[in-house]
Parts: sequence; structure tokens; C-alpha cells
Amino acid sequence: MNISLLALREAYSTGELSPRALVNSILNKCENHLEHNIWIHRLSKEELEPYLKRLEQSDPEDLPLYGIPFAIKDNIDLQDIPTTAGCLEYKYTPTKSAYVVEALIKAGAIPIGKTNMDQFATGLVGVRSPEPWGPCRNAFNKDYISGGSSSGSAVAVSLGLVSFSLGTDTAGSGRVPAALNNIVGLKPSKGLLSMTGVVPACRSLDCVSIFALTASDANQVLSVSANYDEQDQYARECEFSNNQRHFGNVTDKFIFAVPTEDKLEFFGDTSAKDLFEKSIKQLEQCGGVKKEIDFNCFLAAARLLYEGPWVAERYVAIEELINNNPGALLPVINTIIGGGREKTASDAFKSEYKMQRYRQQAKSILSAVDFLVTPTIGTTYTIKEVEDDPIALNSNLGYYTNYMNLLDCCSVAIPCGQLENGLPFGLSLNHLAQSDRKLLSYANKFQHLFSLPLGAMDLSISDCDIDQNELPVITASEKTSIVVCGAHLEGLPLNWQLMERGGYLEYKTTTSKKYRMYALEGGPPYRPGLIRDSQNGEEIEVEVWSIPTKEFGSFVANIPAPLGIGKVELLNGEWLSGFICEGHAVVSATDISEFRSWRKYIQNK
Repeated sequence: MNISLLALREAYSTGELSPRALVNSILNKCENHLEHNIWIHRLSKEELEPYLKRLEQSDPEDLPLYGIPFAIKDNIDLQDIPTTAGCLEYKYTPTKSAYVVEALIKAGAIPIGKTNMDQFATGLVGVRSPEPWGPCRNAFNKDYISGGSSSGSAVAVSLGLVSFSLGTDTAGSGRVPAALNNIVGLKPSKGLLSMTGVVPACRSLDCVSIFALTASDANQVLSVSANYDEQDQYARECEFSNNQRHFGNVTDKFIFAVPTEDKLEFFGDTSAKDLFEKSIKQLEQCGGVKKEIDFNCFLAAARLLYEGPWVAERYVAIEELINNNPGALLPVINTIIGGGREKTASDAFKSEYKMQRYRQQAKSILSAVDFLVTPTIGTTYTIKEVEDDPIALNSNLGYYTNYMNLLDCCSVAIPCGQLENGLPFGLSLNHLAQSDRKLLSYANKFQHLFSLPLGAMDLSISDCDIDQNELPVITASEKTSIVVCGAHLEGLPLNWQLMERGGYLEYKTTTSKKYRMYALEGGPPYRPGLIRDSQNGEEIEVEVWSIPTKEFGSFVANIPAPLGIGKVELLNGEWLSGFICEGHAVVSATDISEFRSWRKYIQNK
């Protein structure tokens, strides 16, 4: 199976796996994927040794990312390992890791290497990488592009070489490769992840991005890495409404925006069009209300990214190199970034005035919905197709992504199916800055809805040279099902207590027709009491959640009297552990059984 954060934590906690055994397995597995051109610098066993020794001297409970392997795009610094940004002539060796990398390592994560990328993060294709590295190849088909510029970071996650990775995203580089490699790509709100120690592309727009197998994994990495850095002039605090506690806090009913049909662009790919329409119908079937919106302000903003003065920022970032040694750059990179020389200050102000108008329009549109849904990309291409037409096809890939940072939005890219050519396809959920947790919550909900395989392949026993007992597999005996009926329901105030423990929703159902529900006195307004009544009972709506067994004790310990955990009979006759209430507590409580649902009761109160 793929090496998700939850699976690895479980394996480490039971002693079934050690970080050293996992790293040895990963290094061996990397040798099977050399043709993908994933790495610019893969750490040697000697370079990895300090990280492994530190973990062997640490308590896993003290480190939230204990033993979790990750990859780093090679425009982000890792101490004592060269940074190239995809250009040998630019290479330097930092004496300190980037702020965000330092936070992840401090939390116990293990850096496996620096990944291939489009030179100076200029491109969405993954082929703009010179020798000795060459184009990074798609995890599903090596003839196709991987997407860029964070190409190697996405492919490493998809092929199960790391659990998560860091990229950067100025125009789509953290989302396009996610779509092309069947993984999750989070482009956070600008400033939440520090850019200290990251080679700039467009400094006022740049973001460090996160690739992972699941939205839940991306959320956990965000929780560790989103720390305010006063040394970053563009840093911003994570707002309270956007903190870790709000992950999973979504409602059954939601409103999502889509562009009008005339603004949807699939570049002749009917397979992509059909899959997008199918996905929209699935969102409607699970409670979504579709609202078509005017997409013009988003498209107009996107055009200004490269046609406007923002390309001058890319020129400023490498001004000395491009002026003194232009031959160090690939011709296509020289053409794009060199165009920044001609931009003037008056161009910048005129374009900023336009952009501010587009921001106001986008804010008005997005404030009226829970999120905007678009394809992440309209289609895909072979490496040869992109090499034959490098600028136009690259521009096509940014149709749905280029506007994001200019309009100060955040986005999560998620898989949603497979195209006729066998390549994956994905959606992007988009909203205003500081909506990261909200988008990740919906992404998590929809990943369960789509129920797709993750990444490009399973990390099976045959892929590893470690013993079967060391593989990170969670068995049914290591999970506990729990029936919830009140504030722990999906999207309600205490659901985070399940989510933070790695819980996930198994299914929704009702109790047998032998229960009554009461609104209890003397506590917050989110305390229902479930009482068994075989003679005059009702079917009460409940959810069955699964949490790791080792987390069950800490969950139960926080349950206040008169509530407790007992056995609850479901409609199908099955008895599972769930919330029950002591009989004395309902004497003065309000009987709300007629609603047959805590959610309906609070909606009608």
C-alpha cells in the first residue's frame, strides 16, 4: 500500500516498522524509477544518517511527523545539500534549511532528496529541465508530461517514494502536477508557509505548496509547516477560522460555483469534458447545489500573469545570471523571463489597477458560495507534443490555475478519475485566502465520495526488501468503530476530536427503532442524550466513524457525564460502541425524538 501518514504512524507505534527499515526500502525502490528523472539530488545513506540517528533517540509521541519521508523541490533549501533551481550555473550550497523545511524536520520528517523541476520554476510542463537531469516523466506513462514546475515532487509521492513533498506554486505548479499524477495538491493562502530559504520566482506571488496522497495528510503537513515567520516580508498569520480545529467542519448541504459552459475549456479533449461533467453530478448527488458564475474576471487576471508586468518579477529574481550568462538558461526560459526587461513602472501600475478590480469581482463571486470548482487542467500532452510547441501548450495547462495568487485565493487539487488515455484527471476547489481548512475538509469529503485508488501504484510486499511484518498496514483489529449522534457528527462542532485522531466516516445510518433522544440541560447547546426505549422508540440518525484503536481511550476520557460509551443497536441489527446517556439525566431534559436527528433539531431550534 502507499505510505500514508496514518499507516506509518500506526506501524511505528506498534513496532512493526522502523524509520531505518523504511528508508532502506525507499532507496532500493528509487532505483526502479530512474527513467522518471525524479531527483536532482537524492540523499545518500551517509547524508541520511543524522536524521535516522536523531529519530532513534526520540520518542515518536513527541514528534508529529516521526519517520515520515518527504521530498523537497530543488528551489527550496536543505542544509548542506546543493540548491540548483534546475540550473547548474546557479547552484549554491545553503548552510541552513528553509524555514518550512526546518519545521518539518524538527517534527520528525525525513528528507529523502531534492526533486527535479522546470528551470527557475517557470513552466507547468515538467520538461524544462536541462541535462544532466532531463524532463521529469509522468508516473503513469513515461511518454507523457509530469506537469510542473514541481514535477519531481509530485511523481515521488505518486510512486510511493515519499509520503508527502514540498513544491512551489506561483501559477499552478502545486496543482497541475497533482492532477497529472493522481494525488492531492494544496496551494495554501499566500504567506501561510514561509518563503524564507526559497528561490523566488515572482516574490509577491510565490507559495510553498504541499503534495500528498490524501487531503487529511496534506492538512497534517500544513498544521506543522504553517508557522508565522517574521523574517518573511509577505508572511501572514493563520486566522482562527482557518486553524487545525476546523478541518472536517463541513455541512451536508453546500453551494459550489462552476464557470458557465462557454468558459469551460478542454482543448478538444472530450474525455476530460465528460469526466468533469460526471464529477459535477456526483457533487450534486452528495448535497451540492451548483451555481454557474461569470468566469471572466478570473480569466482576465490569469492573462496578466505572463502578458502583464509580473514577468518582470521573474527577471528581477535572476537578473544577474540572465544578463551575465544567458546561455545558462534554457532558450524557452530565456525568452519568457527575458521579456521582463521591457516592462515599465507605468505598466505595473496600470495592470495593478486592473487586477484590483478583478479581485473585487472575484471576492463578490466567491463570498456567495462555499467554493468554486474547475478542472485542474483541461487536457494533457505527451512530452514530444510540448517540446514541439512549448509556450502555447504550457499556457493551456494554466487556464484554470494562473489567476489564483494574483486574486489572493487558495486551492486544493484532488483526483476525480481516469481519462481515455489512461492518465488521471482532477478537480480544483478554490476560494478566498484563509479558506485552506474549509477546502481541505471538502476535499477530504469528496475523496471518500470518489473512492479512487491513490497515486500510481501500491507499495506492495514485492516492491520492498523488508519483511512482510514491517510493512505499514492497518488491520481491522487496529481500528474501532464508534456510533455518534450529536456534536461529533460530520461538520458539527466536536467532529475535530475524531478527525485529529485520524478518524474517518464509514457510513451514515439510523439506530433500530428502540431509542429516544433528549436535549440535555446544564451544558453547552451541543449535548444530546440517547436512551434505549424498546417500547416507544424511534429510528435516530447516526454516523459510524472509525478511529485507530490506540486513540480510543483518549477519546473516551474526554466524554463528560452523564454521557458515556455503551453498545448501540443499528437498523441492520448490528451492535457497535457508541454514545449513550444515563437515565437520570433525561428526567428534566427535552424529548426531541420527533426530529429523529440531532442535526434536524438544531436546524429547527
